[in-house]
Amino acid sequence: MMSPTHVGAGLAVASVVASYEPAYGVPAAIGALVGGALPDVDLFVGEHRKTLHFPVLAWPAAVVAVGVAISRPSGVAWGLAVGVVAFALHAASDVLGAGEELRPWERTNPYAVYCHACRRWLRARYVFRYDGAPEDLLATGVLALPVVVVFDGTVELVVAAIVLVGMVYAALRKRIVPYFESML
Repeated sequence: MMSPTHVGAGLAVASVVASYEPAYGVPAAIGALVGGALPDVDLFVGEHRKTLHFPVLAWPAAVVAVGVAISRPSGVAWGLAVGVVAFALHAASDVLGAGEELRPWERTNPYAVYCHACRRWLRARYVFRYDGAPEDLLATGVLALPVVVVFDGTVELVVAAIVLVGMVYAALRKRIVPYFESML
């Protein structure tokens, strides 16, 4: 799945927090942005979908962070809780996509994400045929809906920008591969 979809999933979680406690909505949205995007930093540092992806091990931290936010609510607590949930969602949902190769529509690599707890790669499920596929863009749009209903102002503009980035990426996804291949 593409980063806009991961960030959109985190923002959908933030919209739940904001609908129950509006004062914590913006910190939750900030946490969603950071947590939803953070695992893909391993594109640049380490091994992608392994170094910063924890599809099983991130969930206990998410449960603890949400527990802390519920028992001692504050903007920081909810920002961290939603950030960790978005981080965990990102890693876990990568199994729904394709392998991590440059041309995932060719299905040359069946491995979606590394499970540190299992000490093995989890197989791609191809619910989303590849990052930037039409169904991936559709998911980004659907995940944006609760955000635009609950939030207004800056967060609404941010989610609009995320959907726009997703649209551009989806439109160019197969065309940009030769440029990345020339860099390798």
